Amino acid sequence: MSTETPAEPPVRFDTKIAVLLRDDLETWQRLNVTAFLVSGLGTQLPEVIGEPYEDADGTPYLPMFRQPVLVFEGGKEMLTAAHDRALRRALPRAVFTSDLFATGNDRDNRAAVRAVPAADLDLVGVAVYGPRNAVDKVLKGARMHP
Repeated sequence: MSTETPAEPPVRFDTKIAVLLRDDLETWQRLNVTAFLVSGLGTQLPEVIGEPYEDADGTPYLPMFRQPVLVFEGGKEMLTAAHDRALRRALPRAVFTSDLFATGNDRDNRAAVRAVPAADLDLVGVAVYGPRNAVDKVLKGARMHP
């Protein structure tokens, strides 16, 4: 008698978490912007968070996203277009503007974004979450981050 358990089918998500970064950022900026952008999703969209982790010793770890985060890149115009499409589709989104590199705290970050009309934001990163096809349309023309 075999003790093998049947393989579970792969998990497929009907949603997508994606980050679009401006292609002229330094490596440290790309990492920083990505971390900041995705941090907002879990606070407003609890369904994107999985269960807590635990190692074989029983040491607990914080839960993380339940699905992959796909990272894309594009030029300044691409970010502006993606932001506009995300707004038109009313998808949950987060933004990071170039002004935020000069601030050092959440209060000043929010003030820097608040000071600029949406159409004039100097975007260096956008995170978006929603149905796969809608997110794909928002990111149309962007390329996967290398």
